[in-house]
Amino acid sequence: MSTHQNLVSDSELVEETIRMLRESRSGSAARISASFIADRILQIPDLDDALAAMVVSEMIKDDARLRLGTDGTIELLCPNAETRPLCETDFVIVDVETTGAKTPPCRITEIGAYRVRKDQIIDEFETLINPETPIPPFIARLTGITDEMVRDAPRFGEVVDDWLRFAGHSVLVAHNASFDVRFLNHEIARVFSERRMGNEHLCTVKLSRRVVPGLQNYRLHTVAEHFDVPIYNRHRAAGDSRATAEVFIHLLDLLHRNNVRTIAEARRF
Repeated sequence: MSTHQNLVSDSELVEETIRMLRESRSGSAARISASFIADRILQIPDLDDALAAMVVSEMIKDDARLRLGTDGTIELLCPNAETRPLCETDFVIVDVETTGAKTPPCRITEIGAYRVRKDQIIDEFETLINPETPIPPFIARLTGITDEMVRDAPRFGEVVDDWLRFAGHSVLVAHNASFDVRFLNHEIARVFSERRMGNEHLCTVKLSRRVVPGLQNYRLHTVAEHFDVPIYNRHRAAGDSRATAEVFIHLLDLLHRNNVRTIAEARRF
């Protein structure tokens, strides 16, 4: 099992278990019997308590969000990040450059990220990545990242621990977040089989459409221009993530003005 608490199982059965536990939460506790989970989630009815505990324990053994209690119940240990106040949340704004749009087979060539806390940028993470595959010429022209530049760069497996420590339990933010998170999780799964980041994430494309409607489009440079945010070194991970971080700080301010206080409220806004 990985020592990184922000790595979780990629199993949909585990996610269903967590959803069930959150829906059943009473007060501060969230517990359901292993036999009930075996019946409802695993579709294995009529197991005795001891066998159900053994089966469900095997399913959740590598996921730090869940624990089997001595009474045969499964307990949810992690708080629901959706209810976390925005003003008390650490955000890591991330951008990745890649060898193409689809994974697999495409790989990451660069990661840039900035930590935002209380509307301030307080830390940064930046590295080139050796993708272990040639960079297509049109991608090299777009990003300026060449095979020569990444030849001696670390492979993703050599920086994954640093990245996971930097991300911690923050909420990840990106412009078109599904792209960046998908690539990061693909690379993580190559190192930690059947694992992914458990971090919640927000997309500044979606937030911008809600918070500043009426723009010509919601590409990063358009949204950044709206907020008078410069982009230095466009299509490089550090430059794009820095601009996204500054845009996000403006979006947080507008959300606050609209009485949006939590991650869940931001998604619904």
